[in-house]
Amino acid sequence: MRHALLALALAATLALPAGAREPTRIHDSAMAQAANLRTQALADDTGWRVLESLTTEVGPRLAGSEADARAVAWAKAKFQALGYDKVWTEPVTFPKWERRAESARVLGAHAQALHLTALGGSPGGKVEAEVVRFPTLEALQQAAPGSLAGKIAFIDYRMERKRDGSGYGPGSRVRSGGPSAAIRAGAIAYLMRSAGTDSHRNPHTGITRFDEGLAPIPSAALSAPDADQLARLVALGPTRVALVLDCGWNGTYTSQNVIGEITGRSRPGEVVVIGGHLDSWDLGTGAIDDGAGVAITMAAGHLVGRLPKAQRPARTLRVVAFANEEQGLWGGRAYAEAHAADLRKHQIGAESDFGAGRIYAFAAKVPAHAEAAVARIAEALAPLGIAHVADGEGCGPDLSPFNAVGMACAGLAQDGTDYFDLHHTPDDTLDKVDPQALAQNVAAYAVFAYLAADAEGDFGSAPKAADK
Repeated sequence: MRHALLALALAATLALPAGAREPTRIHDSAMAQAANLRTQALADDTGWRVLESLTTEVGPRLAGSEADARAVAWAKAKFQALGYDKVWTEPVTFPKWERRAESARVLGAHAQALHLTALGGSPGGKVEAEVVRFPTLEALQQAAPGSLAGKIAFIDYRMERKRDGSGYGPGSRVRSGGPSAAIRAGAIAYLMRSAGTDSHRNPHTGITRFDEGLAPIPSAALSAPDADQLARLVALGPTRVALVLDCGWNGTYTSQNVIGEITGRSRPGEVVVIGGHLDSWDLGTGAIDDGAGVAITMAAGHLVGRLPKAQRPARTLRVVAFANEEQGLWGGRAYAEAHAADLRKHQIGAESDFGAGRIYAFAAKVPAHAEAAVARIAEALAPLGIAHVADGEGCGPDLSPFNAVGMACAGLAQDGTDYFDLHHTPDDTLDKVDPQALAQNVAAYAVFAYLAADAEGDFGSAPKAADK
C-alpha cells in the first residue's frame, strides 16, 4: 500500500505544469495532534493566568515609562516559566512621550468640567478660546486658512460600531489628521469626540500626528457624553473652553522586543511567528489592548512546547511580545529590519491584537500551491466555530512591516463588537475579558501555529520586488 501511495505522489509531481509548485501538505497525523491541542487548550487556563499576571503585576505599560522596563523583565521571566527553549530580547529605540496632567473646563455662564485626555504626541499647553464645532474631518479640512485664528477646533464625528472593527478607520483618521487640519485653519488647540463606540464618560487616547512643517498644538479627545455636552453648549451660542495639558516628548528610550521559541523537531531554522504587543496606553491596565494578545500567543506556544520533542512540529514556533506598537509600530518595524535576511525562513505569521473576543473567521493570503494546506488548517479550526473566509484581516499591525516586504500572512478575526467600548480607555481592565473566549483564542492560535509549523512545503514567503 505504501509503495502505491508513493507512486501516486510521484505521478502527481511529474504531472505538475511547468513552473508550478508542488502543493504544501499537512498530514493526517498532524491534524490528529492539532485536535488534541485544541481540546487541551479549551480546558487550560494558562492564557488567563498570564493575562492576570501582566495586568496585575505590571499594569499599564506606556512605551518609554518605568513600567515598560518592568514589562520587558516580566515577559522574559514568563517565557522562561512557561518552558520556552530560548528567550531573548532585541532593542527598539523611539522618541519618548509622557503624560503628566490634563484638564478642561467650560467657562462663563455654563461653567463646568469636561472629561478628556491628551492624544499621544500632543504638546502641552494652556489655552482659553472659543470652540468651533465641525461634524467631520472633511468639514474641518475645507475651512479657509486663518478662519479659526485664536480658536479651538472641535470635530464631533461619531464612530460606527462594527464586528470587524472597520468603523475604526474613519474614527482614527479624525485623531491622526484632525490636528494638522486645525493648524492649517489657524486653530490654537484641537478637540475631538473620542474614537470609540461607548457611551461612558471615559475618553479614548491614541497617537496623533502633525504634518511636517506645522507647529504642533495641544490636542485632546473628549469622552462621548462630554462631546455631546460641548456640542449642545456650542449650539446655544459662543462657548469658551480652558484647556490645560501637561504632556509632551522627552528624549528617546530603548525598549525591547521580547522573543520566546519552541524549537522545531527537524527544521528548527524555519519559523512560524505569532505574537502581540507588550506596551499599552496608560489609562487602563492594557488587558484587551494588548495584554490579551500577549497572553493568547504565549499560552499557545506553551501548549505546543509541552508536547514530547518527537511530537513537536517540524519548524520552530516563535512568539514575539512587540515593543511600542501604540505610537507607531516601532517594535514591528525593528523586527522586520533585524530579520530581513531571514524572510524566507519565516514561513507565515499572525498577530493577536484585537482584544479577547471569540475568533469567528480565518483567512490566509498565500500562493496557489499553499491553498490546500490553508484549507486543512481551516478544517482544524472549524470545531471552534471559526469559518474559513476568502478575504480577511491582515496578519496584525506589528507583522505588517514584514508582510509588506514578503512574509506570508494569516489572520484570525476576533469579534470586536464591543472592542472600541474599551479601547484606549480607563475601562481596558482584566474584568472585561471572558476566560472562555480567551481559551478559544488560545486553542485557535495553538492549532494554527502547530499545523503551519508542521506543514510539508512552504506558504510563499519571499522578498517582494522593489517598486520601480
